Amino acid sequence: MAQQQAKIRASSPELARDLGASHATAVVVGTIIGSGIFLVPAEMMQAAGTAKLVYLAWLVGGLLSFFGALTYAELGAMKPQAGGEYVYVRDAYGPLGGFLYAWTWFVIAKPGSIATITTGLVRILGTFSIFSFFAHDIVARPFHLTWGQLVAIAATVLISLLNYIGIKKAGEFQLVFTILKVAMILTIVVIGFSFSGGSWAHFAAQYAGARSGMAGFFAALVAALWAYDGWNDLNMVAGEIRRPERNIPIGLIAGVATVGALYILVNAAVQYVLPVNAIAGSERPASEAIALVLGHAGAGIVSAGMALSMLVALNGTIMSGARIPYAVARDGYFFSALAEVHPRFRTPSVAIMVQAVLAILLLLLGGNFRQLFSLTIFAEWLFYMISGSTIFVFRRREPDAPRPYKVWGYPVVPALFVLASTVLLYYTFNDNIRNSALGCLVILAGVPVFYYFSRKRRAFAPK
Repeated sequence: MAQQQAKIRASSPELARDLGASHATAVVVGTIIGSGIFLVPAEMMQAAGTAKLVYLAWLVGGLLSFFGALTYAELGAMKPQAGGEYVYVRDAYGPLGGFLYAWTWFVIAKPGSIATITTGLVRILGTFSIFSFFAHDIVARPFHLTWGQLVAIAATVLISLLNYIGIKKAGEFQLVFTILKVAMILTIVVIGFSFSGGSWAHFAAQYAGARSGMAGFFAALVAALWAYDGWNDLNMVAGEIRRPERNIPIGLIAGVATVGALYILVNAAVQYVLPVNAIAGSERPASEAIALVLGHAGAGIVSAGMALSMLVALNGTIMSGARIPYAVARDGYFFSALAEVHPRFRTPSVAIMVQAVLAILLLLLGGNFRQLFSLTIFAEWLFYMISGSTIFVFRRREPDAPRPYKVWGYPVVPALFVLASTVLLYYTFNDNIRNSALGCLVILAGVPVFYYFSRKRRAFAPK
């Protein structure tokens, strides 16, 4: 196995470093901003009850995410290899820990994210009358398949194909459509603040039915942190970023800062248009706010913005996810085919295809895939915490290693990020103990798989 991996490295082309600072920033911004910002203002108001606490949650959540970005900036600049967190956990805690991270992301987390995004995209498009047929069946027997599922599968295939034919093309797509996404979000903000019926008094009102207090604030903070989730995807494509020692920190820091500003602006625009009771009672507060300003066409603008946002997030998710199985296979701990680099396009072509197949299988399961995906929510935050902690291991073990970027405020800044991840991990576990426990079983199921490939790797190692 080890000889086989060495041959793969010797004969296969390397991944192309075609992503610059602008692409890196677009990966961060485009992957973080999905549909959450258009929806979570309601959940946050239900929890916090006042605009002050809601904005405090946005600021604290943004600051903690920024601390995470600073921590990952040092890790990514120090170890600019494909796989991101897999590399950090592997090098800090050994190959088993790295494999369990890769196993969890490859088997369910990334395919589940792809399936979730494409399903959400179809639901948003389905709000337009021209796409109302998405809910209709194509076939009902021997299995159930709707037009919406077919569109979700087509989106998965098309964006996977885009990533298959070159990281540069996928990066350009990410950059152009992220710029369009930001422009549309700013348009929504301007429309909201132009409403003659809006009022600054809404910011001083209180929602009587809120949980309020510290419990309410932490619930709002959890919602904010979920909305900020996804910035770590940039580190997974570190092996394809030019001048990674410079561009990874720029992408992470500029990207998270941009998202934080956009989130606060959108929330403020919604708050200006709608009173707190309307925000708390709405399933789609951003849509309702713009519909109040522009009528039915306003809701269409928000829906179009959500669809565009989710399409860009889909590209970033597919781009980053395929690098995880590629990296672990290059180390000899997974199927060697996943380590192949396309000779012409210089992408992890097999890994991209297999990831797409897994996502399509989840889409064919229909709503049941959500249960599978929910199993890994606990696991995601567990590995965020573990990955963030590796910076302390490397600082102690390799004090003289080249660090093109050093995290500002060490050790306080990374410690706060790890602490925040731990708190969120605790709330995630308690919020759904059953699925969190099953998520642990998903992780542990990777242990025998690791030892199987580890034995094969040793068996083929040169004596």
